[in-house]
Amino acid sequence: MSTTATGPGAGKPAPKGGFSFPSALTVLAIVTVAVWLLAFLVPPGAYDRDDKGAPVEGSYHRVPDDRSFVDRLNDLFLAPVNGLYGVQDTASGQVGPDLAGELYGSAGVFLFVLAIGAFITVVFATGALDRGIGRLAHRLRERGALLIAGVMVVFSVLGTVEGFAEETLGFYGLIVPLMLALGYDRMTAVGAIILGAGIGVLCSTVNPFATGVASSAAGISLGDGIVLRFAMWLVLTAVTVSYVVRYATRVRDDPERSLSGFLPGDREGVAAEAAKGEVPELTGLHKAILVLVALIFAFMIFSVVPWAGALTGDANATPYGFELGWSFPQLAALFLCAAVLVGLVARMGEQKLSSTITQGAADFISPALVIVLARGVTVIMNNSRITDTVLHSIEGVVKGTSSGVFAVIVFLVNLPLAFLIPSTSGHATLAMPILAPLADFAGVSRAVVVTAWAAASGWMNLWVPTTAVTIGGVALAKVGYDKYLRFVWPLLAMLAVLICAFVAVGAALT
Repeated sequence: MSTTATGPGAGKPAPKGGFSFPSALTVLAIVTVAVWLLAFLVPPGAYDRDDKGAPVEGSYHRVPDDRSFVDRLNDLFLAPVNGLYGVQDTASGQVGPDLAGELYGSAGVFLFVLAIGAFITVVFATGALDRGIGRLAHRLRERGALLIAGVMVVFSVLGTVEGFAEETLGFYGLIVPLMLALGYDRMTAVGAIILGAGIGVLCSTVNPFATGVASSAAGISLGDGIVLRFAMWLVLTAVTVSYVVRYATRVRDDPERSLSGFLPGDREGVAAEAAKGEVPELTGLHKAILVLVALIFAFMIFSVVPWAGALTGDANATPYGFELGWSFPQLAALFLCAAVLVGLVARMGEQKLSSTITQGAADFISPALVIVLARGVTVIMNNSRITDTVLHSIEGVVKGTSSGVFAVIVFLVNLPLAFLIPSTSGHATLAMPILAPLADFAGVSRAVVVTAWAAASGWMNLWVPTTAVTIGGVALAKVGYDKYLRFVWPLLAMLAVLICAFVAVGAALT
């Protein structure tokens, strides 16, 4: 279609000799080496631990440094391996692939990421999800504000449930011409897509790639803190939808107020004809698949929520008999089975189903490796016994703050980390081993720390140019990145204030 780009780089010359921000894998490789070198300078230390394994405030003490250079070099060499399936020795606390004790590596999360990647790829291969969103946009094309709100709410639900973000890049070719035909501009389409999915990921009620990984690293259930995150999702989604709809209405009434402007053909019959084009009907099979996908995600939510604690407000409440208490191993198995089930319902055939599952797992190997590398960094810190020293250096700051101020500080300190590590899962695995114990010192629920962290990561990913969702989206829509920043910055300010208020109140109530 002539009015839309056909790829993230369309309409822009290829950069020559310019700086390109490194990938998450490269950033984490650099962080791994940097932390390894820092471990030579930071003195080892340890806290006394309580029955639950949490550090006891005020019990920090130095410990002898008895590791040789060869031992340290071995930690660096085996960091990715230990990050996957390193085992922590019960007596010494050291982590290694050939020790006996509890699994310290992220093998469960690693397999879960591959499993959900396979599932999502199979679902998209059926065409059901694409057609479902396409039908929604087509049916609401005569009611512009409702169309914008509908697309954003659907994307937000998908974002908060399963981290729907990069997948939105496939919808610009449909939504951009529809928005233009309704009298809006390209920025409206960009806002509906990026901000719709992004606000869902920011709140991440049960998003396995954000809240799931962070909760695992913090040693809590995925369902802990879900009430706070759900309340945030309702309010922040309403604010974001209202912001985009208000902008779109203003542009429709006065096109001169468009921040993106219009390209040749945007205001002419080409876009109108595109909007009138036939959208493939949802077949009975597609409807069945969409219902099945909804049931699978509903069951996932049911399986991880600690219902007794959520309904009574007591985190230590005795679980109800129907609670499953599932974690990453069970969820990995669930999505592997779900991928096969969707493929069978779609009548893919054995060869296509097998290849699609394999391709889906392959497409998600990068975020899975990011998690492994990030976990490897924590292994280096653990074996060098500097994690508690880092905690102790921040303990003084935490002591003098109220619980609300502490929660806001967690949000703020994670903003630069989210820029350096755009991968939410990698960021979580790296930061949570330090942030979670700090919550214990401040008397704040670890779930609030996870929520504050997720909000910081999601807030940054709404605008930073290091994410494919943002930079690829504006390129697909042929909107300047600088114009997008001008469009989004007032919303970012409002969201930051609301996030701080939510996490402060959440911390005060715990």
